[in-house]
Amino acid sequence: MLEKYINAAKRAEKADLVLKNATFVDVFTGKIRKGDIAVAGEKIVGTGEYEGKEEVDCTGLTVLPSYIDGHVHIESSQLSPEEFASLIVPRGTTTIIADPHEITNVCGLAGCEYISKASQNVPLDVKLQLPSCVPATPFETSGAILNGKDIEKNIVKDYLFGLGEFMNYPGVVSADPDTVKKLEAAHAAGKIIDGHAPAVYGHDLNAYLCGGISTDHECVTGEEIEEKISKGVYVHIRHGSSTQNLGNAKFITKENMRRFILCTDDRHAADLKEKGHLDDALRRLVADGLDPVTAVTCATLNCAECYGLKWRGAIAPFYLADLVVVDNLKNFNAKYVFKNGKLVAKDGKPLFDTSKKYLPKSVLNTVRVKDLTAADFVLTLKGTKAKAMTILPGGVVTGCEIVEVESKNGDAVVEGTDLLKMAVVERHKLTGNIGKGLFKGYGFKGGAMGITIAHDSHNIILLGDDNESMAKAANHLKKIGGGMVIVDKNSGEVHSLTLDIGGLMSSRDAEGLQRDSRALIERAHAMGVKREFEAFMSLAFTSLAVIPKLKLLDTGLFDVEKFAFTDINA
Repeated sequence: MLEKYINAAKRAEKADLVLKNATFVDVFTGKIRKGDIAVAGEKIVGTGEYEGKEEVDCTGLTVLPSYIDGHVHIESSQLSPEEFASLIVPRGTTTIIADPHEITNVCGLAGCEYISKASQNVPLDVKLQLPSCVPATPFETSGAILNGKDIEKNIVKDYLFGLGEFMNYPGVVSADPDTVKKLEAAHAAGKIIDGHAPAVYGHDLNAYLCGGISTDHECVTGEEIEEKISKGVYVHIRHGSSTQNLGNAKFITKENMRRFILCTDDRHAADLKEKGHLDDALRRLVADGLDPVTAVTCATLNCAECYGLKWRGAIAPFYLADLVVVDNLKNFNAKYVFKNGKLVAKDGKPLFDTSKKYLPKSVLNTVRVKDLTAADFVLTLKGTKAKAMTILPGGVVTGCEIVEVESKNGDAVVEGTDLLKMAVVERHKLTGNIGKGLFKGYGFKGGAMGITIAHDSHNIILLGDDNESMAKAANHLKKIGGGMVIVDKNSGEVHSLTLDIGGLMSSRDAEGLQRDSRALIERAHAMGVKREFEAFMSLAFTSLAVIPKLKLLDTGLFDVEKFAFTDINA
């Protein structure tokens, strides 16, 4: 092929494809240039003046390297990998760094293999990372366990690109032997390691980075970003559904801009369909004042260099012909998307088939619980003061507030108050574990809502003001094999969305899932969930025991700052 590239580059023969009259972003110099872009086979072979066997007139349009998502969990879209690709490729994303952490916590290595195989028939490069923390902490019950020996055995496999986000930062800092074994295995295999270290500073940060960790997507303050970049970390700017920190772009300077990369982390189908993917992040960043060429560089070259993706992320000779042609550097509406030199999407529509999906039995029928009754959700307190979880809009950090709670017949009374009962029901191994707590300020009234997406072990999270409704919600989730549910106490109606793949994702088409997901979300808001919250996805993070402050696990109430269980009684 090199002879073909060279001959096309020097115009000894026609290129296979030429994007004529293009305005394009040069991410190496930060300039906007004009000229033809010539493609032979899978490669860009030159810019300047060219003739092609096929030509696309790009007059009035702007050509960019297609986008690279630096950190994403496909499962959080609630879509199969095939349907996920059908939504993001037409938006201009053709490569993702994917951490199948969610489905691996449910299905073990079978989950990793599923994501890999299901992604092979779509024009999306899925660089798959082996999840590092399964489970995220040893304090909860997950569907699988990957210890140091498991990581050592599997990280060498060719289909695995790296080691996923290392959320167990206390384990790294304390040099826990099994944690160190995982890190050493990745280094021995020559694989990159992603980070996850919220509010880790100073000597602890030094220790964490000595694990050989390269990135972080959890930065909150300018000081944190400054310190991490100064110590060699690439900082993700995140544009998820529940977790967003686009505001961190204000800390980008001319001097540090090569250390920022864009990612979505967790973004559900409705947002992907209605708002977009990294194209939406670019729109917002530019609208907020970030230089558009800088923004594009963060979405392309920076990510490619961070992850060692050679010959990607730029428009230059021998670089992969992964290109997106947009209307302008303000709206970023994709007119054409090319993958490996082939047109794969046009005018926001995929040109590839997703109807035939890979769906092994190993990722189905994963909700295993006993039949539950109202008695399972009785919450007995010792007095009238208790700890209640709170949550701030737009993030996953939870607080802890001491509240007054009345009890009747040995059960906390929440109906008619700003409190709700919360429960996490173990759904993998039939342990019968049910963690119970209180939640303040969410707004939901008149029944129960539940979800089998519960970061990171993905047990069942329930919220409600009626014990019978909570039991009904859990039993319905078991019946449908996982998903999202609302039980209306007054009407007795049950409304749900089935997520049959690991209780996390749907085998349905993206259009239908997005429509029904949006309808269920709107129903949750109609029953009181405050608009500043993502009705279900915000709830899904309330069991994430690696993000401060108070979380609920199937094994009990957990204080992340103390990294220990805590009594609900105050």
